[in-house]
Amino acid sequence: MNWNRVFAIQNETEFNEICLETFHFQMENTSIYRQYVQYLNKKIHTIDHYTKIPFLPIELFKSQEIIADNFSPEIVFTSSGTTGITTSKHLVAKKEVYEESFRTAFEQFYGKIDNIAILALLPSYLERTGSSLIYMINDLMQHSQQPESDYFLYNHEELYQTLIKLKARGTKTLLFGVTFALLDFIEKYELTFPELIIMETGGMKGKRKEMVREEIHDLLCKSFQVPGIHSEYGMTELLSQGYSYGNGIFRHPNWMKILIRETNDPLTLAENKKTGAINVIDLANRYSCSFIATQDLGKIYDDGSFEVLGRFDQSDIRGCNLLVQ
Repeated sequence: MNWNRVFAIQNETEFNEICLETFHFQMENTSIYRQYVQYLNKKIHTIDHYTKIPFLPIELFKSQEIIADNFSPEIVFTSSGTTGITTSKHLVAKKEVYEESFRTAFEQFYGKIDNIAILALLPSYLERTGSSLIYMINDLMQHSQQPESDYFLYNHEELYQTLIKLKARGTKTLLFGVTFALLDFIEKYELTFPELIIMETGGMKGKRKEMVREEIHDLLCKSFQVPGIHSEYGMTELLSQGYSYGNGIFRHPNWMKILIRETNDPLTLAENKKTGAINVIDLANRYSCSFIATQDLGKIYDDGSFEVLGRFDQSDIRGCNLLVQ
């Protein structure tokens, strides 16, 4: 696969061409996806546009090993979940594809990695194995040229002093934080740092009462005096992410696309601005499945941005970035 071509997609025509090529590759090489499409009795020769491609239910990542035939995983990412809940597994055939995907997207949204101090307050992620988010942040920290880039776990005082130092030096700073840990931090510390980028990754995980996104972001904005709270739309089953600069409105890189399906007819796509369930195309997922029907609810706007509104059902909330709305 010419990955330079994938990560340099410029228009709908190129996107559609690579989608169709990826679809045929996965029909030939990913047995679970092929069986699913055959079960739907789809006429393959009629699929001439990405909107006609079948989307694999994300639940199958919990019960099946979804990887192209004759490939072995170089790494396995797993979703978080409460005790007794079956978690998803993403068997990643080529780590370098994930690395190129998140590095390219991150720099498109935030600029050169080496100029940014990457801080992380992610205790719940660090206390388990298999997190794709931790893999990404580890890599970003390694490529950052700022010596302060680090994890802080529960050491809030050290984080506070580091933020003061970076603010005084005028260093571009991004703080990844799980929701409950950020709220714990601002109960004790306040810091006027309007240039700080706060990337809230979601998740109370029983640590605090659930709150709506707007309430959480309002508290964080006031405590740090920042204009908005950023978010990432990513999940274990994907190798690409969308980003929000605030207000819960996300954009995605050009090799990724969000479609909305009807909630009562999962094989039919909904019109823009209509709430429905989210389908994701992730062309970086070539060696597993690039066409995934998620359990998230959302809507797409005419400019290509999208909003995540909650969950399609009562399944376990995973550590992707979703809050109960």
